[in-house]
Amino acid sequence: MRCIELAKKGLGTSYPNPLVGCVIVHNEKIIGEGWHREAGQPHAEVNAINSVKDPSLLKNADLYVNLEPCCHHGKTPPCTDLIIKKKINSVIVGSLDPNPKVSGNGIVKLENSGINVIHGVLKDECDRLNKRFFTFHQKQRPYIILKWAQSKDGYIAPYKNTRNEKEPFWISNKHSRQLVHKWRAEEQAILVGTQTVLDDDPSLTTREWIGRSPIRIVIDRSLRIPKESAVLDGNVKTIVLTESIVESTDQCIYETIDLSQNSIQNSCETLYKHNIQSVIVEGGSVTLQHFIDTSIWDEARVFVSDHLMNGGIKAPTIEMKSTKETPIQSDTLIEYTND
Repeated sequence: MRCIELAKKGLGTSYPNPLVGCVIVHNEKIIGEGWHREAGQPHAEVNAINSVKDPSLLKNADLYVNLEPCCHHGKTPPCTDLIIKKKINSVIVGSLDPNPKVSGNGIVKLENSGINVIHGVLKDECDRLNKRFFTFHQKQRPYIILKWAQSKDGYIAPYKNTRNEKEPFWISNKHSRQLVHKWRAEEQAILVGTQTVLDDDPSLTTREWIGRSPIRIVIDRSLRIPKESAVLDGNVKTIVLTESIVESTDQCIYETIDLSQNSIQNSCETLYKHNIQSVIVEGGSVTLQHFIDTSIWDEARVFVSDHLMNGGIKAPTIEMKSTKETPIQSDTLIEYTND
């Protein structure tokens, strides 16, 4: 479990790499720990080995890691080579790496060098930790999280003609909004549709949380979004999915795809090509419902306010039993999992 605790420290910064924590034990005492912080930086195993004050202990030590050590050259050398070089006694692994470049080969390489390997320890917990990484490699699409806020009577926003200003209409309370910004910092990208940008002009950043703002993705089939929109300000990497043919600019990358049919599937395939592992979808109602109707989603997080709107734009409909309900002052966070 300590490996999982360490691995979680990399959530939001390790993309496109997985979350990995590593613990080294000698005579039932932890002598080294490490986790993977950012792509291009040393992996968890390297950080853990380097943290050991007396390297001579490694040959009689056990290395615990939640994900199979890599055995290929990427931005950094293979972790298996270092483990073998240090003559570590045994390696205990949680999940097998779904990346075809590894996929069991790391374990085989360690075993062939004479290292004792045990795998499948806390497998379910370790698989769940890297649900984004596993979905990306196994389903060849990002892990999709749907998020919206709705009133107690089931509305997501007032009708457009009743709004006086082009700014977000808040249903959820400030505590819920801060939590959303934390979620944004944890995911690699955030997605909205054309109407949300036209109505709210959102910046889609982590203004209320310390953390990296996600890549912004906008579905804009006919390029209706004004050039002065906040999502096109160039402050954060932005990808616009459109049917129009247009050159990319310093502000954003334009991807021309078919959005008339299978729009969600085509969008996910494009994001997969951009190596995007996770996306939080923040509306509006039509875009969210498209994801739900095509069943291309993994989690849904819905804030339900205790206020009544008595009319407006209906919230998306999700026909399954919730997996968790959490009160957040005047809101209730309802979570669903699309297993």
